[in-house]
Amino acid sequence: MNEAATPAAKDVLDHLQSKEADLVAMLKTMTEAESPSDVPGAQHEIREIIAGQFERLGYSVKRIPGHTSGGMLHARPADQSQTRPTQLLLGHYDTVWPLGTLEDMPFEHDGDVVRGPGVYDMKGGVAQALLAIETLQHFKIRPQVVPHIFLNSDEEVGSRESRRYIESLAPHMNRVFVLEPSLGPAGRLKTARKGIARFSVTVRGEAAHAGLDPGAGASAILELSHVIQTLFALNDFDRGVTVNVGTIDGGLRPNVVAPESQAVVDVRVETKEAGERVEKAILNLEPVVEGTSLVIEGGFGRPAMERTPQNRQLWRLARTLGDELGLQLEEGLAGGGSDGNFTSLYTATLDGLGAVGDGAHARHEHLRLGRTIEHAALLTLLLMAPPLEAEGERG
Repeated sequence: MNEAATPAAKDVLDHLQSKEADLVAMLKTMTEAESPSDVPGAQHEIREIIAGQFERLGYSVKRIPGHTSGGMLHARPADQSQTRPTQLLLGHYDTVWPLGTLEDMPFEHDGDVVRGPGVYDMKGGVAQALLAIETLQHFKIRPQVVPHIFLNSDEEVGSRESRRYIESLAPHMNRVFVLEPSLGPAGRLKTARKGIARFSVTVRGEAAHAGLDPGAGASAILELSHVIQTLFALNDFDRGVTVNVGTIDGGLRPNVVAPESQAVVDVRVETKEAGERVEKAILNLEPVVEGTSLVIEGGFGRPAMERTPQNRQLWRLARTLGDELGLQLEEGLAGGGSDGNFTSLYTATLDGLGAVGDGAHARHEHLRLGRTIEHAALLTLLLMAPPLEAEGERG
């Protein structure tokens, strides 16, 4: 399978467990390099920290500048063969935490627990990728499927700039492993994610004096009340469809018939079909209050990551390798999106391979070292696996 004898799963895990102190040190360095998505200039330090680690492992690192973000990083083996299949480790180094968060939420290591802003989502996953590559080199393993690593700095705000890079890489990959944290404290892998859409609905009416001549007006707020009820009627919890009007605004003052109102709508679906159906219903809304009109904008920023045949094949591989490590892996559906939503359209994708812990985007954010190292061992075994066969190639 490789140039060196394939190590036993236990040997891989033992080696990674011996690297716990290195993992903690790496997490501390990365966590203390604060990197909020909305401050592009803050991303340079963390990108250079990560780039330097991959370069020390003999990887060629391309630093991709950003125009609206802090840029991206694409690492690959410097001696890469052009004829071998490739696989992608996908993640991000931006966080939701503003600059200065470390002052009252410092990096802390207490036994099996590591705390700090971004340590779970998802600097822990980046550290796992580095450890996995180091482990391959320790055992002198040259995988049949060449590892590439792509990390961005705008995932937490929708990957607007990096999406085109991700979608240009994905079709060339035999498989993609997403380094997002696992699902909940149980460490479940994410085999499906909801698609996410955002819509804005603007209602335009006609202003009038509410006391002197109310009939001359057309209330945008009254129309918006009808729109909101129609939108909430689109919810179908049994099929995983959620439609939420999250904010509303409008009107001038109490004695004026409102000439304009707005609503912002969040939509989440489990399938492409459901997304198309709900999107069509929203874009085709018609006003019911005479004298009003609607302007509807928006759509799906992330498609659903479905349990496709190729994704199920990758999940089965992970479960088999998990058994070798003594792990009883579980799977789950995540209501939030990731960059795996994009890659799943093109190639086999498995998400949630990152840190095990809890508290993403919350004050109690933390990871568990023991379980996170187990996931790093699983990631290493996955990187050593032979290429996946296309569904039509299997006998």
